[in-house]
Amino acid sequence: LFTPKQPSAPKMPQKEKESEVEPKVLFEDASLFVLDKPSGWIVNEAQTTKGQKVIQEWIGKFDYPLAKDRERRSGIVHRLDKETSGILLIAKTREAFEYLQDQFKQRKVNKTYLTLVHGRVEPKEGKIEAPVGRLPWRRDRFGVLPGGRESSTSYRVVEYRQREGQEYSLLEAKPQTGRTHQIRIHLKYLGHPVVSDGFYAGRKTARKDKVFCPRLFLHAAAIAFTHPQGGNSGFTSALPQDLAQVLDTLEKPRETN
Repeated sequence: LFTPKQPSAPKMPQKEKESEVEPKVLFEDASLFVLDKPSGWIVNEAQTTKGQKVIQEWIGKFDYPLAKDRERRSGIVHRLDKETSGILLIAKTREAFEYLQDQFKQRKVNKTYLTLVHGRVEPKEGKIEAPVGRLPWRRDRFGVLPGGRESSTSYRVVEYRQREGQEYSLLEAKPQTGRTHQIRIHLKYLGHPVVSDGFYAGRKTARKDKVFCPRLFLHAAAIAFTHPQGGNSGFTSALPQDLAQVLDTLEKPRETN
């Protein structure tokens, strides 16, 4: 899926790395939009999102049947965290919305994320199965909890990197379930928190990370599903410039025999 070699790109000003970057329409037909969501954008509008960049408000400028349908979130089929970038599906019609939502519920949608985590992840491929739930003592956080909801994430190491004596792993992560913050929680549980994760890596670690990685290193890179009109559909999103530049600052370790 991913080849980390990227052409060199000019440095972006810090302020353009997140919410000032506009979403892009990767694909559009009569049934749906496929968006490339920038980091810094909230997916669903709410009373707490006033004054922020919100995908649901942004797509309101398009003319399609569900554009003003708040009950169906203007056709937004799933969500990404504010700091997470990448592919987002928007249904245009009620039929498409219900069809795609049903695929998510039945776990028939294949999603692939790219993420940079702390440490050298071994083995290079594996699956994390641990129940996830809301923390009773911190209601805005989630974690691995007995009695939580069944959750499963598979991963594969793309490559290892290092910086100032610290090792990192670039992973493809594929969640089989869709719990809130699932990938971030599972990788923390594995002992390899996502770089610049202010929620789950710990404040001290995240603060050090942001010296070289200004935001959460998590990108929704690919999605595959059955199109509402029939047939298999798949879309990919290249690693954004800000995260590609982070990789450029990290060294590739020398392989030992």
